Amino acid sequence: MAKGFEVQGVIHTIGDTQSFGQNGFTKREFVIKLTGEGEKPEYPNYVALELIKDKCALMDTFQPGDEVQVQFNLNGRLWNAPGKPEKCFTSLQAWRVERMGDAPQFAQQPAPSQAYNDFDDDVPF
Repeated sequence: MAKGFEVQGVIHTIGDTQSFGQNGFTKREFVIKLTGEGEKPEYPNYVALELIKDKCALMDTFQPGDEVQVQFNLNGRLWNAPGKPEKCFTSLQAWRVERMGDAPQFAQQPAPSQAYNDFDDDVPF
């Protein structure tokens, strides 16, 4: 498997989660318009990414128009069928999608008014 990659963009479309086969394999595709460094607005660059299995739910909190940062793996496989030319399929499998501008999530700190409730109210000064 190739090393992880990262892109920024605006969500263009979000597909429905699809199930394949009897083993319950699921896949969900989404398309982003790239907006990162080096992208030229006059030549928009749209990229299709996919989420698989439990990662399909990552798109549930997003909608078209949201600006996101996506981390993904680049995967490829060959397909051979008797009497047909060999084909190579490439997929960009996303594993993290974050809304741009959202602060990283940390353990929740108590509000300042609650932080001192555990102490004695008699202040010595």
